[in-house]
Amino acid sequence: MTERMAQSADRSVQARPRIRELIYETPTLPSQTLGVKTGCDLWFKAENFQLTGSFKMRGAASKMTAMAPGQKLVTASSGNHGIAASRAASLTGQDLTVVLPETVARAKLEKIQSFGVEIILHGAESGMAEMHAQSLAAGGKFTYVSPYNDHDVIAGQGTIGLEVLEQVDRVDNIFIAMGGGGLISGIGSVLKSFGQGTRVIGVSAENSAALAASMTAGKVVETQHLDTLADGVAGGVDEDSVTLPLARDVIDQVVHCTEVEIGAALKQLAVDENMLVEGAAALALAGFSQISDQLRGQTTVVLLCGANFDWTKVRPFINS
Repeated sequence: MTERMAQSADRSVQARPRIRELIYETPTLPSQTLGVKTGCDLWFKAENFQLTGSFKMRGAASKMTAMAPGQKLVTASSGNHGIAASRAASLTGQDLTVVLPETVARAKLEKIQSFGVEIILHGAESGMAEMHAQSLAAGGKFTYVSPYNDHDVIAGQGTIGLEVLEQVDRVDNIFIAMGGGGLISGIGSVLKSFGQGTRVIGVSAENSAALAASMTAGKVVETQHLDTLADGVAGGVDEDSVTLPLARDVIDQVVHCTEVEIGAALKQLAVDENMLVEGAAALALAGFSQISDQLRGQTTVVLLCGANFDWTKVRPFINS
């Protein structure tokens, strides 16, 4: 265990009582069908039932409660992070501005507006909105709230690991979708610090695999980003990301999955487990399915990170 991991785990312990009233302690559910099919003691940590429909509420709540109320904050996201940060700000009294691309879907815009935060529309796509938010923070009037590149945010995500340790007697393996690295770094630090030899397996979408490539290179590298069903974990990694060294510390194995595999996992969760989730959650199951024959007889947790899916995207796979 590295000092980085221990410090991250300790921050998660400190964050847990701060965010307890702002989040939902999600269940870890036994598999109804897939565990029997694969010969594994399979469990699902159901963050798809989390408030705002995603694990992002934990990190946002942790960041907001770590600061004095009334701080001028800025962030950028039209997805799970933007919704979670807006809700957390409304509950903690923070003064949040959310920068969104001019092309943001009306439904997402209205959802974020419903929490009473300030909104700036800037740029034709999310990358331009994020750059504008960071430039506003660089001007000194705002503190930037990153979706993942922040110790307090990582600490909030790590509280998932604390719950898993209480809900499952022993965890041999855990599968977690890899995006910017905040989720897997936070949970992995907790499990490595307080668990019993849990193997942390990161699952990367082949169409957007910046963190996996950066881990291999030992530094942040840019990769090609293609459309993926796991859009919740798509995108690059900040050049100064604190998640890269943590991810290299905690991740024991990386599994790469194709769009076909992610789509098949979406269907498996709907048909075999009666759960509708977003593509990033199905990505974690796709990773498990790829190597499940190596895990027979072991206790494995698959993290279902969220359920904010676009029905038009997931329906063809579920109905196939």
